Amino acid sequence: MTGASNHANAYLDAAGLTTLRLEEREDRLHVVLDRPAVRNAIDATMVEELHTVCGYLERQPKTMILSGTEVNGKGVFASGADIAQLRERRRDDALAGINSQVFDRIHKLPMPVIAAIDGYALGGGAELAYAADFRLATPALRMGNPETGLGIMAAAGATWRLKELVGEPVAKQLLLTGAVLTGQDCLRVGLVTELVEPEELMDAAHALADRIAAQDPLAVRISKRVFAAPREAHPHIDELAQAVLFESQAKFDRMQAFLDRKKPQQAEPNQAAAHPIPPAQAPQDQHQEQK
Repeated sequence: MTGASNHANAYLDAAGLTTLRLEEREDRLHVVLDRPAVRNAIDATMVEELHTVCGYLERQPKTMILSGTEVNGKGVFASGADIAQLRERRRDDALAGINSQVFDRIHKLPMPVIAAIDGYALGGGAELAYAADFRLATPALRMGNPETGLGIMAAAGATWRLKELVGEPVAKQLLLTGAVLTGQDCLRVGLVTELVEPEELMDAAHALADRIAAQDPLAVRISKRVFAAPREAHPHIDELAQAVLFESQAKFDRMQAFLDRKKPQQAEPNQAAAHPIPPAQAPQDQHQEQK
């Protein structure tokens, strides 16, 4: 698999990718999980290709949009880890953190990650979605962690990310009972931020990416990093980060543009001359007429 060069305008070479499709713009990379024959199950090849994408986005920071593909006319995000491969994994594979390491890398990417979720997002597919900064979904979403029913646990982020995202009661419902939530359920508990119809999902994801793109990229990157810092690092990390941003040229340019928009519009001299005060409104003229 070939990565991009260091040239600022170079895009990621997708020629060697077999489980992902890429749609790239100057400020974003849309990554489509593309194993429709197995409902986008996450296998070792997909993990390796996601690492390739992460390596590129760590060098060329852009917003990432993650989505699935259609299977028999219906959307699927990711049905989970590839059970055939999972069945053969042993202790050393678990200790290697095959899925957890790449999901953590995705979560720590410099720019935000948007998961656009339609249909099934189960097991590892759900944990991949949990790793994103934003989750948009359709009413057809079915999200959950049925791992305990297979004799294992959700070990790629769900046991701690879910508690942060939705609180302990809902997290335990998902992790300990195998419950699968609908799109409406996910919206109600805050696991997704917006529900849209399937045909509007990618437009909504790109609209969110547009709003991110309108911000200063360095401010977004630093805000994301500071947000992820542990509580004991605050407020010191906030002050240090703000010190960096206070010296950035973008701060001066953007604030000056804001101030320029706020300045009252003053009439040009020739415009004032073009609209003299009518004689009836000039007190001196009225006084002269009375003489």
